[in-house]
Amino acid sequence: MKELKMFCYQCQETAGNQGCKMQGVCGKTADVANAQDLLVYLTKGISEITTRLRKEGTEISKDVNSLITLNLFTTITNANFDLEVFYNRIGKTMDVRNSLLDLLKDGEGLSEAALYDERDRAKLEEKAKEVGVLNTEYEDVRSLRELITYGLKGISAYNKHANVLGHRNEEEVDAFLQETLAKLLDDSISVDELIALTLETGKAGVAGMALLDTANTSTYGNPEISKVNLGVGKNPGILVSGHDLNDLENLLKQTQGTGVDVYTHSEMLPAHYYPELKKYDNLVGNYGNAWWKQKEEFESFNGPILMTTNCIVPPKDSYKDRVYTTGSAGFSGCKHIEGTKGDEKDFSEIIEHAKKCSAPTEIETGEIVGGFAHNQVLALADKTVDAVKSGAIRKFYVMGGCDGRAKSRNYYTEFAKKLPKDTVILTAGCAKYKYNKLDLGDIGGIPRVLDAGQCNDSYSLALIALKLKEVFGLDDINDLPIVYNIAWYEQKAVIVLLSLLYLGVKNIHLGPTLPAFLSPNVANVLVENFGIGAISDVDKDIMEF
Repeated sequence: MKELKMFCYQCQETAGNQGCKMQGVCGKTADVANAQDLLVYLTKGISEITTRLRKEGTEISKDVNSLITLNLFTTITNANFDLEVFYNRIGKTMDVRNSLLDLLKDGEGLSEAALYDERDRAKLEEKAKEVGVLNTEYEDVRSLRELITYGLKGISAYNKHANVLGHRNEEEVDAFLQETLAKLLDDSISVDELIALTLETGKAGVAGMALLDTANTSTYGNPEISKVNLGVGKNPGILVSGHDLNDLENLLKQTQGTGVDVYTHSEMLPAHYYPELKKYDNLVGNYGNAWWKQKEEFESFNGPILMTTNCIVPPKDSYKDRVYTTGSAGFSGCKHIEGTKGDEKDFSEIIEHAKKCSAPTEIETGEIVGGFAHNQVLALADKTVDAVKSGAIRKFYVMGGCDGRAKSRNYYTEFAKKLPKDTVILTAGCAKYKYNKLDLGDIGGIPRVLDAGQCNDSYSLALIALKLKEVFGLDDINDLPIVYNIAWYEQKAVIVLLSLLYLGVKNIHLGPTLPAFLSPNVANVLVENFGIGAISDVDKDIMEF
């Protein structure tokens, strides 16, 4: 293990489906990967302290809760590649931790992670190499610890976005997240206890998704069926990628009347479905596809790009000076716009930059339809139920999740094409870019691809399934005519999976590969208890389904 420069296997594209050992496939360097490991380690330590303080009756401030959430979110795949950001957060975490230690009535028996306080950079870099994934020797414990950790990282994404909009759930989200991080430091916890904690993490994932759903819909209205323009206008533009709706709203406000148009990219596409965002006439359309195509699409856009969260791909030098980051996103050499809340951010620099740029180069035309979140779909419930009862709709396929670079992901395009015409696809996340521009038609006016929104909106898919279970009077959610064929890439997809397992959903197919962080024994537990399976051949899988 000493010869390894790093070790990371948290995403689907990890090297050889085993682990990145020299540099991340995502582009992160070994020193960034190790710094992320150290930040997670210290975040577990500070969580041990906040958990004790809560038990002693001490209230934990919103700022401390937000620090822990942002620490995890910053380490999610493709969010931040800036080494200095991580060492700054490491220093800040130790500062806050020390102030919390002063409040403890009983500090006996705290872990090294809760007490470690080294400020020398060289020593920190050495420590960072010692506290990563492989520090847990027993493979099954390591697998479960990482599965839970990645689920918590997914929860942190939902939590961060909700917090920005002023919504919090301390008991079910913040406190659980911190208690669980603390438990991951405890070497006495058994494999069986970790398996139970995995399902509890899924329960917290449902709470986190519900929190964000409430935050988004109470702020921007319920998503509604909307047509989204894929072409371009004649004005210069700013392209917004990532996931943060609050950043987009504030940019839209600040660009009004400036002659600068705003376009969404990748996971920001669903912004067009919200009434309070689509009302801006300077929100012109969606440009491009999923995150992994950004190198060519950012090049042809011609104007500046605002990365609000993950997923950023290391930019080419030819357009790097046009990439701005904010929030949890970061890349060394790219301008970062500070501010923890959208209304504190000043986007004037990126707007002035846009004015000097050419209009986007058109790469496609036409429009696509989306906005089928739970409120909209439930409004069509009678029509949908009648279609099922009449046999017009025979089955629903949940094909949410992530897109990625691997050619094996073309499986999902072929799968969508070959599905029988009496089936409907329910989707959320950037996985939809594998099929959302195909002409798959409709069933009695119901589109065969129902896009609920971002990966952050996967809660809608769960609510739709639960509502259908109620409408059809079923005792078991697995008796519904719904098949789950989900593509995964990063940690938000992990918490979606754990949330579905908590809700009792079985026989989920996961691809294009099963996670490298699942040990054979842990994978076997998921197969035996929940029917988790891998994808294979399109024709074979459709026959099986």
